[in-house]
Amino acid sequence: MFWMLIRFYCTILVRTFLPQESEIVLAKEDDDHLRRYSRRYKIKRGWVKNLWIGTSLLMLCFPLLPFILAIGLFTSFLSFAILDETA
Repeated sequence: MFWMLIRFYCTILVRTFLPQESEIVLAKEDDDHLRRYSRRYKIKRGWVKNLWIGTSLLMLCFPLLPFILAIGLFTSFLSFAILDETA
């Protein structure tokens, strides 16, 4: 337990001095995941994050298993559809 606490606080200490992830990511032309660095994709990720937050609140308001499963599967489908780039 003691080592886990030391590791945790060392990780926090290191992360405070490192630059943010958005500052160190450099997109290359031959990168397969180049779309992840675009502004449009980050906006879509924000939409999906907000969708999941809203859905989670709805699940907490109505804690019925069939409702949670149905809305969870539908939200997963919607998330994939929003982030899809095949069109």
